[in-house]
Amino acid sequence: MKALRFAALQLDLVWENPQANREMISRELAQLPPVDLVLLPEMFTTGFHMEPERLAEPPEGETIDWLTELAQRYRCVIGGSLITQEDSFFFNRFVLVGKEGLLLEYDKRHLFRMGDEHRYYRAGQELGWYPVHGWKLVPQICYDLRFPVWSRNTLRDDGEMTYDLLIYVANWPQARQAHWETLLRARAIENQAYVIGVNRVGTDGRGIVYAGGSQCIDPKGEVVAHAGEAAGLLTGTLAPELLQAYRQQFPAWQDGDVFEIYP
Repeated sequence: MKALRFAALQLDLVWENPQANREMISRELAQLPPVDLVLLPEMFTTGFHMEPERLAEPPEGETIDWLTELAQRYRCVIGGSLITQEDSFFFNRFVLVGKEGLLLEYDKRHLFRMGDEHRYYRAGQELGWYPVHGWKLVPQICYDLRFPVWSRNTLRDDGEMTYDLLIYVANWPQARQAHWETLLRARAIENQAYVIGVNRVGTDGRGIVYAGGSQCIDPKGEVVAHAGEAAGLLTGTLAPELLQAYRQQFPAWQDGDVFEIYP
């Protein structure tokens, strides 16, 4: 495990315009210092949208090809969620893309019923993780943040924790900003892992206002980087020695409960 350099893009997404959003992201990446991991918000090509039949892409469509080119150019891995269609089903899907192409997919499990997301999308059933420079990354999406059992960091058979970095990509409204700030810290503390949350800013096509608050939190629950409320970049470096030392000094994970989640 080595130090992991990251960048989270806190964007004012263009409503229903994948091409404009891809161009904006390309411009932002061109200004970045060298990083290992780039994170984008939830539904970064469209905004949080309930008409997937108009905006969905195939599992390895135009946006995946574009992300692969960016990953090759900047020698990093890139993650965020977009609307995906498989057969007759639509998914709010997190994708992690590297120079080789698609590395990991995760379909949002907890669909936001207050926004009717459950009426238009199919819920995911499985978590996924992927190693980047020795760090085990687990992605989740927005409303998943409210359900701590789903993100429970457990001990594997080899004696290692399931993950080291928990990622949340979101379109989290300003009206519940305090929940976002509080829950991100809680997930870091209870799982003894780094947490990065990346949110959007601006007002979407439905009039919902977003206030950013993208941030990185260390395993002790300390906010080590915060993007504020404006569009911009959140950058930082995750320290493996801090993570490992804290887990050894305060091994609460050894007394954790084991949960079984049913479909």
